[in-house]
Amino acid sequence: MSTAPVEVEVKGLVPTPTGCGVFLSDGHKTITIFVDHSVAAAITMFLHGIKKPRPLTHDLIANIMAGLDIRVQKVVINDLQEDTFFARLYLVQENELGRHVAEIDARPSDSMAIALQQRCPIYVAATVWAQTEDMTWALEQAQANAQEPDPDDDPNDEPEVDP
Repeated sequence: MSTAPVEVEVKGLVPTPTGCGVFLSDGHKTITIFVDHSVAAAITMFLHGIKKPRPLTHDLIANIMAGLDIRVQKVVINDLQEDTFFARLYLVQENELGRHVAEIDARPSDSMAIALQQRCPIYVAATVWAQTEDMTWALEQAQANAQEPDPDDDPNDEPEVDP
């Protein structure tokens, strides 16, 4: 088994009653990490390049990092304990004093949002990748459901008008 982390991409989000499932894939296997609705909204906005009228929390973080000449090098989802994922942000600051790399503990949800915003890679530690079930089938099912027309939506129906 390789010990190298697996680079993944966000392939989709599926709403759940308590949040949202985020599908991460390397092209062969897909895993799911569940996040709350607010971070799912941020992830969706970053995925689709939606501009916000005012900075939200992840935008504030990006503005602070930019003001300190810090960039996100990568995100690593590095641990899984009792169905809870853990992640690390790798931040780089380069200035006249040299190059400094900081490793910061962060929630995977925030880490994924920041990675998408900053266009940096997302990795999953090999040990975590090996522990997780392949959820490719669930992603494919969610994508198929998203493409199926709603049987209640007849394009020939006239809109209802209240008298």
